[in-house]
Order: sequence, then C-alpha cells, then structure tokens
Amino acid sequence: MVASVRLVRYTPSSAAAALMRRPPGKAIVSIGGRHPLAVYVVTGGAGFIGSNIVARLVAEGQEVRVLDNFATGHRENLAEFSTKIGVFEGNVSDADLLRSAFAGADYVLHQAALASVQRSVGDPVATDRANVHGTLRVLVAARDAGVKRVVYASSSSVYGDVAELPKHEAMTPAPKSPYAVSKLAGEHYCAVFPAIYGVETVSLRYFNVFGPRQDPKSQYAAVIPIFISGIMAGREIQVFGDGEQSRDFTYVDNVVEANLRAAQAKGAAGKAYNVGTGERHTLNELIELLQQLIGRAARVEYGAERAGDVKHSQADIARARADLGYEPQVSFEEGLRRTVQWFRSTESTTFFLVDR
Repeated sequence: MVASVRLVRYTPSSAAAALMRRPPGKAIVSIGGRHPLAVYVVTGGAGFIGSNIVARLVAEGQEVRVLDNFATGHRENLAEFSTKIGVFEGNVSDADLLRSAFAGADYVLHQAALASVQRSVGDPVATDRANVHGTLRVLVAARDAGVKRVVYASSSSVYGDVAELPKHEAMTPAPKSPYAVSKLAGEHYCAVFPAIYGVETVSLRYFNVFGPRQDPKSQYAAVIPIFISGIMAGREIQVFGDGEQSRDFTYVDNVVEANLRAAQAKGAAGKAYNVGTGERHTLNELIELLQQLIGRAARVEYGAERAGDVKHSQADIARARADLGYEPQVSFEEGLRRTVQWFRSTESTTFFLVDR
C-alpha cells in the first residue's frame, strides 16, 4: 500500500537542497554559533511542543519535515511557516509514510504521542499503540533510513510517586499509569537500538511543559492553559486535591533547546536526561501568580485527587547540564508572563475558536 503523503506548498531552500544532495558521510555545515544545518524530521510537529521545535528550526534555516496525523495537533500551529516545511500527514505506525518522511534525514525529533495520564487510564490500549508501537516503528524506520540520531520525548511520569526529590536519572522508575509505562517502554527501546542497530538515540524526560500553542480546550489539556483560560473567562477552575501538589513547570523554549542540544551532543547516545528547571511550585502558588499576571481573581473548586496523579515532581538536571550543556533559559515566572501574553493575543483567541 502506498502511503498517503501530503506536502504543503513546499520547496526546499537552496541551502536545504544542498544538504539533501550531499554525499553520505560528508560533514554537516555549521553556520556561525548556531546548530549545524541538517535535515530534521519532527514527528508530532503540529502539536504544542513539536510546533515550537519546528519554529526554532525554521528560524535557524534548517531543513524541516513534519509528520503528524492532526489527531491532537493543529494545522494552525504550522500556518506561519507552512511554505518553508514539508508536511507528511499520517500516523507513525505507517511504515511507508515513515520511509518517505525519513529519506535523507539526519535527525528525528520524536514528539508524536498520546500525551495524557488520564487518557491512558481510560484507554490504555490506544496509548500503548501510539506510544510504544509507534516509537518502535519510528526507530526501525530511522535505522533503515540511516538517520544519525533519534531524540525521543519521554516523561517525568516514569519516576512515579517516589518520595525522593529532586528526581534523578539513576533512580529506579516506578510508573503509576499506562501513559508512564508506555513512555518507559519507549525509553527501553531507545536504549537498545544504539548497540544492536547502530542508531543513536537520546531520551528526554520532560517535566510539565507549558507555553504558547498549548491547547486549553482539549479534554486532556495540561493544568496551566486550563487555569489561564479559565481565569481570563471568569470560569471556575478545578484543582484535584488540596493544591499543595508541586511540579517542575518548564517553559517550552527550554525543552526546544534541550532537543537541539540532544541531537548534537557527543557521548549522549543511549542515555536518558531530565529536562526541567530544577525547581518546583505548588498549584496554589501557580494560581496566585496567574491572578497577579492576569489581574483577575480566580474562582477555585478543590476536589478529590485523581488516580495516577503524582504528588510532587522536581528534576535534577545535573546530567543534562554536564552532557548536553543544557541550562534553563526561561524561568517559571517569565514563562508564565509570556504564556499569559500569548493567550491575550488576537491570534491565540482566533486559534482556539477553530474546529479541529
């Protein structure tokens, strides 16, 4: 069966075309202090984190291809640079589609997933199919295409609810949800591919990412966009528990930087790294800060805790600092300010009125 491939008004730049024509093994061109020019595929590139990665790569002049089925991602996330990227529409379980998208690629940044603890509790089979089987398909396709490295979006949920803080990579994972299990399974696949197949991989354990392009209207939306949109609209916001649960809320630009560094860092293949700020804030602190930034009091309803939720989360980022040169560039407070500003913009208001 021939894969369904949809390319959106796409013509490679002269620099990108030269990269695609270069002989195998030829060095990738470096431009100034930026990351070297290369061909990147971003799976899930129409989603929240994926589209922010795409925006950064396009700004650097990289050759970018997006693979997305648009089940949870938005076409509007790609609109501003649609003429500068290739778009392959379909699922990561489609081997023919992956073969087309990965041909000649240097790096795959694998963001595609069903990313919700609560969704996984309700439908663990769908989560396994997308996150575990999909990741294995991506790795096999990367092997067959000769991709240099796959950067895999994992999750801090793999640690579970262990009392020790901050959470570091040497800890034994203790996942509490099907989603966390699926992310850990993907990490295990990533760990064995370098030795067996010669495909370099790096796993990044994201800690509660937030920022522009994050959808507050999804049934499984993250807490920060839900809180921002709710407070702005004067709606009641719901907190599961007493609000003293804490998270290492990480602005999306920090995650983007970690992905680009993980693609290039020497000696990182086969390893997993925390991507966070190294700090934690309670939901009650979050609500207080948002009230100040928005200039409106929040109406809060506290309810019962949810199954699968973790009480506290905080990243130890020492390994990422040492191996990847990663350092958070945007603080929690500054990230919230930027996110609130984005939600106030006409563009974001229009975006969330569009049917998916």
